[in-house]
Amino acid sequence: MPMHNRSIAMIPTQPFDGQKPGTSGLRKTVKTFQQPKYTENFVQSIFSSIGESVVGSTLVVGGDGRYFMTEATDIIIKMAAGNRVSKLIVGKGGFMSTPAVSNVIRKYKTDGGFILTASHNPGGPDADFGIKFNMSNGGPAQDSQTNTMFQITKNIKSYNIVHDIKVDFDTLGEYEFLVEGRIFTVKVIDPVEDYVQLMQSIFDFGQIKQLVGEGGKLKVLINSLHGATGPYVDRIFSQELGCPKSSLIKTNVLPDFGGGHPDPNLTYAADLVEAMRSGDYGFGAAFDGDGDRNMILGEKAFFVTPCDSLAVLANNLDHIPYFKKSGVKGFARSMPTSAAVDLVAKKKGLECFDTPTGWKYFGNLLDAGRISICGEESFGTGSDHVREKDGIWAALAWLQILASKNTTVESLLKEHWQEFGRNFFTRYDYEGCESKPCEKMMEDLQKYVEDAKSIGKVYTALGKSFTVSACDNFSYTDPVDGSKASKQGIRIMFSDGSRIVFRLSGTGSSGATVRMYVDSYENDPARLFGSAQEMLKPCVEVGLEISQLRELTGRQEPTVIT
Repeated sequence: MPMHNRSIAMIPTQPFDGQKPGTSGLRKTVKTFQQPKYTENFVQSIFSSIGESVVGSTLVVGGDGRYFMTEATDIIIKMAAGNRVSKLIVGKGGFMSTPAVSNVIRKYKTDGGFILTASHNPGGPDADFGIKFNMSNGGPAQDSQTNTMFQITKNIKSYNIVHDIKVDFDTLGEYEFLVEGRIFTVKVIDPVEDYVQLMQSIFDFGQIKQLVGEGGKLKVLINSLHGATGPYVDRIFSQELGCPKSSLIKTNVLPDFGGGHPDPNLTYAADLVEAMRSGDYGFGAAFDGDGDRNMILGEKAFFVTPCDSLAVLANNLDHIPYFKKSGVKGFARSMPTSAAVDLVAKKKGLECFDTPTGWKYFGNLLDAGRISICGEESFGTGSDHVREKDGIWAALAWLQILASKNTTVESLLKEHWQEFGRNFFTRYDYEGCESKPCEKMMEDLQKYVEDAKSIGKVYTALGKSFTVSACDNFSYTDPVDGSKASKQGIRIMFSDGSRIVFRLSGTGSSGATVRMYVDSYENDPARLFGSAQEMLKPCVEVGLEISQLRELTGRQEPTVIT
């Protein structure tokens, strides 16, 4: 029986203001995306930004399970047909974690993929949704492509769609349609299997199982925060590594993340922190909404900062089978991240790169073979196995090292500080601020760093003095392709090695989030194990004084302290 030949409809539309992708795609409220033609406009801008090569292409679609994912998946399928895409690979139910999408793009050599996520932002009908596009290397679209998308959204007049395509993407299988004489295929896959195979190729599951499985000496507690890692955690930690089900919490994926904030930090994963503090667990981990961020805890909730986590992993990659085979290249970190990993690179004689915030800036370095591992202070760690940060990978990397060295989280980190010194680090987040006062603060700080008289200024707080030795607005030139990124964060450096960084975050859907980062290096053995908050309190106070953050925003306390 001949296939029904479907027609492409070109639907007239008008631009919506503000469809500018941030560091990881477009994030807005669900209600914004639900406006008639809003989602279609942005999806069309992505297809159009690909150019002529979109015709006949193969793309991937996956999302983190949040509210509106199903509807958005259906729209993308119909519009992919309308833009003459040849094949879509879709996770069952439209679901797939962000690192899993990156892996599928790379494994099946596709031309890119859509990721439906607002990452660590809350979900639900009154919360956030997001769409981002990853390129054929599996990594987030570069600035040049997202800038093209934005320009298209400002001038869009129509979008292409095939309305009468219906795919049961809750059922595994392959579906074919005839669209204006071309075959359009949708393949619905198990979203977990390919990722599990990848992890098995990187780590020694047998060795980790001896440590954490039945009869093992390390009791773990893993919290998926009702986000995308849930099915992956159940499969890997329960079925493959033999952890009891009671060690795996919040692994059922919920469209509103159970009403919680799926951000793995000390504030939003407080239930994990309390369970670790009061229980007999030796290792704890939490992951965010789409599975790319992680928080690591040791016994009695001993907290590992993301900066320290990156440095410890970098120093111990030779305990992971994957790196025994591939060798270890260089390292990279986002600019606000402390320089702890730099010290590891220096000792090992390897390159270390300081990039703007945003995982896309690691992509060229990974593709060029310049780095093996990279990370951000915002709880993101990853390696060259995919082109996204990867929460489960980070947890497995820690467990592999603990198993190989027969040590504990706290011992491993304290030994690291004794060898390299300690980079004390904290981050203050002020979420949901009014935009205008925050913009004025950043404008005033820009004037501050441009003023030559700022150098040499002395500030005193809580009995300690700080002398400004340098200040700027961070800019970056990609060492691989020469592309440039400017105004990536205000930096104020002091003569004692302390540093303060200010950024306005691009990951929220409404209002503004101000982030202040403070770090300082210490190698005095008597001071290595002190409280970061106590050690950094004077420098924090100086940062608040210079920025006038409290006065301008009206916020006396941060929303989150890391």
